[in-house]
Amino acid sequence: MDTSMINKIQKSKEYAMEPERATFHTLELEFRGNNNSYHVTLSNDGWSCTCPGFQLHNICPHIMAIEKIFKPFIKREPLRYAEGQNIVSDVKKSKQYSEELDRITITAFTAAFRGDNREHLITYRDGIWDNPTSNYWASHGISTHVMTMERLLQGFVKPVVMAQPAES
Repeated sequence: MDTSMINKIQKSKEYAMEPERATFHTLELEFRGNNNSYHVTLSNDGWSCTCPGFQLHNICPHIMAIEKIFKPFIKREPLRYAEGQNIVSDVKKSKQYSEELDRITITAFTAAFRGDNREHLITYRDGIWDNPTSNYWASHGISTHVMTMERLLQGFVKPVVMAQPAES
């Protein structure tokens, strides 16, 4: 491992101590509820969930849990409780869900990551990472920013698989 890579790993550890450097612009995930699995998304238009509760009230315990778990990365106001929503039950479920992280698998996201010198774009879809704003990523298939996001989202995403050099 070369010095440059060692420095990037160390910088990644430092960045991971400041999760607010990352901001989700979009987020897609599978959420395993008590009865079914649901698809939860965050887009420019806001939140969406395929569960019946969201269809009725535009809020649900799945999104409430996601807002809590990923709070440093979501730079928008949490959804408000809705008229007719079973608030006590939903708050209880969201608390339970936010403590059971194995229910959540991130399938895709786009995020801005504020480095020391500039902001970087990071994308992830079905285990494929990209950091098109990083020259080091372009040449090495890894970057400080992606390593940091891997650390911050450990268990929710698949890690980067770097290409291995061909043997002579």
